[in-house]
Amino acid sequence: MDLRRRISERHGEFLLFAVTPPRRSNSPQRAQEIAEATVARLRPLGLDGLVLYDIDDESDRNADQRPFPFVSTLDPADYLARYLTTWTAPAVIYRVVGKYPEADLRPWLDAQDPEQVLSVFVGASSRDKEVAMSLKQAHALRAQASPELAVGGVAIPERHTRSGDEHLRLLAKQDAGCRFFITQVVYDVNAAKNVVSDYRFECDARGVAPAPIAFTFTVVGSTKTLEFLSWLGVEVPRWIQNDLLHSDDVLTTSYDQSLSCALDLIAYCRRLGVPFGLNIESVSSRRAEIEQAVQLAARLGQELHRPHR
Repeated sequence: MDLRRRISERHGEFLLFAVTPPRRSNSPQRAQEIAEATVARLRPLGLDGLVLYDIDDESDRNADQRPFPFVSTLDPADYLARYLTTWTAPAVIYRVVGKYPEADLRPWLDAQDPEQVLSVFVGASSRDKEVAMSLKQAHALRAQASPELAVGGVAIPERHTRSGDEHLRLLAKQDAGCRFFITQVVYDVNAAKNVVSDYRFECDARGVAPAPIAFTFTVVGSTKTLEFLSWLGVEVPRWIQNDLLHSDDVLTTSYDQSLSCALDLIAYCRRLGVPFGLNIESVSSRRAEIEQAVQLAARLGQELHRPHR
């Protein structure tokens, strides 16, 4: 059963792996080398889909100094079409819709094969940011131009901790056409479980079926990477920060924490009957972190009920 069908039938238990496209400053030859290395690493995992992030400068959302400078990357759709030509499983293309006027987004929507491509629409990083298209407009355009294209939305457990309404945001996005959700990186498992719980019972109250939620996990190999996650808005509980900051092997400690969180959420979602997936994120250029993320995906893939594997 392919990814699109698992999502549309709300079966869940799918495995994704997320990467960022290479820097724009790379030569075409180097971009091709990176693509080939990525496919070689990921092919043995038997993934249900590859997630390609659309990177945007979010400095308008956070006035603090960015731990890593913003670096422009290749467009994820172009990277897939031009360089990832040997990738055969579906791809989930992120679209920061505020960057694209209708004249750019509509032709892309028209050209997609809904059997091979899914998308996640991402809104503006702050209310004050000028955008070429709003999230609402993008969903309306997708419904008109490519109704068969499965589109997902972003879920942010930490926002639920602050405002208590993330589950309502998910339902609003679902009403707008979202068929699945992918979370921001999860370190606070309790925040994620709170969203799942409130979403499940609000769905019951409204008489609608919950859409699959893919929980994102990653590994960090340095305290600076941890700082960057915090800058992005990821809430890392103090006890986990302490474990990482005082660890003799940050990468292994991070792996163990992510594995523990993922196993907890797998059991919880199964108990509540919420369809779910796992998305392992690797956005570091360091080989050790990339390989550890691949190992995490391989380990968690063993926990999922995927009858087609």
